[in-house]
Amino acid sequence: MLLFLDVSGGEILLILFFFLMFFGAKSIPGVAKTMGKAMRQMRDATNEIQKDITNSVDEVKDEINENRKRLDQ
Repeated sequence: MLLFLDVSGGEILLILFFFLMFFGAKSIPGVAKTMGKAMRQMRDATNEIQKDITNSVDEVKDEINENRKRLDQ
């Protein structure tokens, strides 16, 4: 992921430094927990959307197959 963003090690340290200065050492665990929950919710939502799309495609395929069987008869 970091290669995609083209972020080097020095830039990561600078971001972490500003993060520490902005939020403080005591609030970092809470912020990390909140970010983890948000990432989990996004992952769950993405999986739900993928399931919905897959189910829709399967329904369309089933309907097409039923129509083909009717036409063949």
